[in-house]
Amino acid sequence: MNSIDPTIMVRAQAWLDGNVDQDTKDAIQKLKDENPGELVDSFYQDLEFGTGGLRGLMGVGTNRMNIYTVGMATQGLANYLLKCFPGQDISVAITHDSRINNTVFATATTDVLTANGIRVYYFREMRPTPMLSFAVRHFGCKSGVMITASHNPKEYNGYKAYWEDGAQVVAPHDKNIIQEVKKITSFDLVNWDKNDDLVTYIEEDFDQIYLEKVKGLSLSPDAIQANKDMSIVFSPIHGASGKMVPAALKAFGFENVHVVKEQAEPDGTFPTVIYPNPEEAEALTMSVELGKKVNADLILACDPDGDRYAAVVPNEKGEFELLNGNQTGTLLTYYLLNKWKEAGKLDGKQFMVNTIVTTELINRLAEGFGVKCFNVLTGFKNIAAIIRELEGKETFIGGGEESYGYLVGDFVRDKDGVSACAMVAEAIAYYKTQGKSVFDVLAEVYSEFGFYKEALISVTKKGKDGAEQIQALMMDFRQNPPRAMNGVPVERILDVKEGTEKNVKTGNVDKLPLDSSNVMQFYLEDGSKISARPSGTEPKIKYYFSVSTPLENTSDYRKVEAELVERIEGLKRYFS
Repeated sequence: MNSIDPTIMVRAQAWLDGNVDQDTKDAIQKLKDENPGELVDSFYQDLEFGTGGLRGLMGVGTNRMNIYTVGMATQGLANYLLKCFPGQDISVAITHDSRINNTVFATATTDVLTANGIRVYYFREMRPTPMLSFAVRHFGCKSGVMITASHNPKEYNGYKAYWEDGAQVVAPHDKNIIQEVKKITSFDLVNWDKNDDLVTYIEEDFDQIYLEKVKGLSLSPDAIQANKDMSIVFSPIHGASGKMVPAALKAFGFENVHVVKEQAEPDGTFPTVIYPNPEEAEALTMSVELGKKVNADLILACDPDGDRYAAVVPNEKGEFELLNGNQTGTLLTYYLLNKWKEAGKLDGKQFMVNTIVTTELINRLAEGFGVKCFNVLTGFKNIAAIIRELEGKETFIGGGEESYGYLVGDFVRDKDGVSACAMVAEAIAYYKTQGKSVFDVLAEVYSEFGFYKEALISVTKKGKDGAEQIQALMMDFRQNPPRAMNGVPVERILDVKEGTEKNVKTGNVDKLPLDSSNVMQFYLEDGSKISARPSGTEPKIKYYFSVSTPLENTSDYRKVEAELVERIEGLKRYFS
């Protein structure tokens, strides 16, 4: 025990001596006696709001998701709300997905908020994240809380905090909330004296209000009518979107929807998958099996909280192929821009938003249609911030990020897997009336705007040591930046944290028009782009790879794609 940092022992002892339940004290004592390494990881830091809010492994300790860390975070949120809106009627919308301890944490959040005189709109049943975002705006709430860890493994849970515009909190509110949470230095400062009279339950009739908004996004009802029997498979992967995505597809007019029954029921243990992440082909195995049986034109899936979506479509060989987030984002962007142009609605007062690690093809598309496209830092809250800034002045068409997130319209202020699923189905139905497959459309885009191919590597470390390794890695990128990658010289280096763009050949340094964020980007002489971004909520670093080349003949689609994939593999080998 002498090897454990005394500061960490003090933090653990404060819980052992504090006003926590006996089961928690017993669990801490067991870690102290039998697993000191886990004790260190559980107490070496406090969970903080990052790009995904409060998120972590469930368990005892300051660095774990439990009712105490949730309660302390909520007390900090309550104190900040009371400071921001003095004398006003403050309300907060709350829901959760299917994760373990979902209602425990949602109830704890509700108890603390009502104890502080704040009204809570509480969903009677679990609902997807986009509905929480919509509810904040619909009920005029000052904030919202979604209990979810998105697509993380079953051992995780989290707490997404939203602001009055329905978007996740951004600066200065995020840091201010953290400061308020840090002031909660004792469990005695958390007010648990709940007031049930301040709870209003959101019932099922709210579903129809949201669905009417989703239905209003439809741009091609005739194409849907012509393809209403199009075979669609959907899986919520044991999450919260099991009711809403089929309902949205039905509202659009699709009548042949097959839900994967083995994954239809909410279950926080996610028994049929390794990870409940639709970005992973393994999570879609059952969906593809059903797709083969029903001769599906489209397979859709959402992550547990229903903000991310994935699409699988048959290729020219009749094999099911998982589209990545850049491909579905490109498909939706191209479809939306074409339909808006066709309707004569592009008058220079529309815009789209893209993130800096998402394919630059989105920017090229918007430019080609004469529509402004803003580039923002990773995280959908940054897309929502642009929407809020331009609200009432210009119209948001759509936008998204490579991590399988997209938003059409602005009544929701977070990525919306429910409406995205419906819009992807509509786009496919529309192009089906023209005799085009998804890959025909993508080839069309690539031949006009350039063939872009992207890939992602995620490297996850464990605990305190892992977090320190990733910090050291980013420091090395800054202090000893590579001159070449896979034999290709580096042309420009963007350090978003320092706000600089350096031309490697000339040494010239320019300022970046972005807020500070711990991201490094390397542009190579052949047009390749590599981005390195540590997670804000866990010891993980992501490497994003993007390569491009002209596509002179659409019939060369697969040949050119293979060449781009080989370039990406070379870059991956460099980083491995």
